[in-house]
Amino acid sequence: MSIGERRPGLAGGGDEAYRLDASLPEIDWSIAPVGAAFSTFTAPSGELANFSLGNPNDPRVVLIPGVTGSKEDFYLLAPILAAGGYFVQSFDLAGQYESAEAGPVPGGHYTYELLVADVVAFLRAGAPAHVLGYSFAGILSQLALVEHPHLFRSLTLLTTPPEPGQAFRGVRTIGWLSWFLTGRQGAGLMIWGIVTNKNKVPPSRLAFVRARFALTRRSSVDDIVGLMKRVPDTRAGVAANPIPKLVATGNHDLWPTHLHAAFANRIAAKLAVYHTGHSPCETAPNQLGRDMLALFASA
Repeated sequence: MSIGERRPGLAGGGDEAYRLDASLPEIDWSIAPVGAAFSTFTAPSGELANFSLGNPNDPRVVLIPGVTGSKEDFYLLAPILAAGGYFVQSFDLAGQYESAEAGPVPGGHYTYELLVADVVAFLRAGAPAHVLGYSFAGILSQLALVEHPHLFRSLTLLTTPPEPGQAFRGVRTIGWLSWFLTGRQGAGLMIWGIVTNKNKVPPSRLAFVRARFALTRRSSVDDIVGLMKRVPDTRAGVAANPIPKLVATGNHDLWPTHLHAAFANRIAAKLAVYHTGHSPCETAPNQLGRDMLALFASA
């Protein structure tokens, strides 16, 4: 199922959401949206930093960031969803940014079991939610959905690795190299690319992500990159769940569009492709928000 590619000149490419995204101003990513409330949540791994936006009586949306990311990655998307009548929450994964102290027991590792348990605990703390899993968090979200379907009202997978197993194998250009790198080596390559601005983000965004690394625990990044080299195959279980599902990506994402399209078809999800890269929540929030609100309405 597809809702069409969101590119200039194609379906949806010339609409108001596209025009708003094309004229996004540069923002200070350390400044939260007006009305955001911050707190901590006690999860199995420890204290997780989180924020919420909107009316708590409205239907719930939970936005989960990926590795090397944080809740701030949704500062442009969250107000759009809140304005659409939803209560939006997000939290930093264990080991990441302001949740850096959360994690395994001393000497242990960040595992799927630990990280999925955090996701499930956060979802259980409120009403069933519309869940977005961004990149690596899309893997966690699928695992949580298969194990605890009653916690989900819909699922959005944002630039999530589209293949199980060794997820980096399909990455454009350098995917072949991932077979020869350990989790720590792969994490080092990822961090180097981010801090040297290989993604070509604006100066204010670059300053924020560099500062974020000062808190993020390196061992969590090493472990998570290792986890991404052995992604469980949940596609059949996700496909069998009747909730509305959306696979959203950029046409310049790390993984080529045809892999995302095949993944969407495999899990019975709609597909949206935007004229951007790996981070549509930052670069195409109006288009992503529009498509998520449409998905929620179909739940």
